[in-house]
Amino acid sequence: MRFPNFLVGMFGVLIAFAITTYVITQSLWATIVQTLICAVVIQIGYFGVVLFLVLREKPRTSERKPSGNNEATGVANQQSPFKSISPTETH
Repeated sequence: MRFPNFLVGMFGVLIAFAITTYVITQSLWATIVQTLICAVVIQIGYFGVVLFLVLREKPRTSERKPSGNNEATGVANQQSPFKSISPTETH
């Protein structure tokens, strides 16, 4: 889920939660405190889901790792004809 969509959904849920809490408790302070607690719980849940998705993602660099010999075309990997020069190297 994209972050802007998450924010719209979160504010919608918090508004509905605040209205319901106020109707039940008839206390403005209890409504504010419980709504803030609800917001923190939602944020912790969102962070946990994003963390889970990041940890589950496989690294893509292993897919692009070149092999020493390309068997499909029979061509071996060749070194570049251009010599790389390190900054400490002098001519």
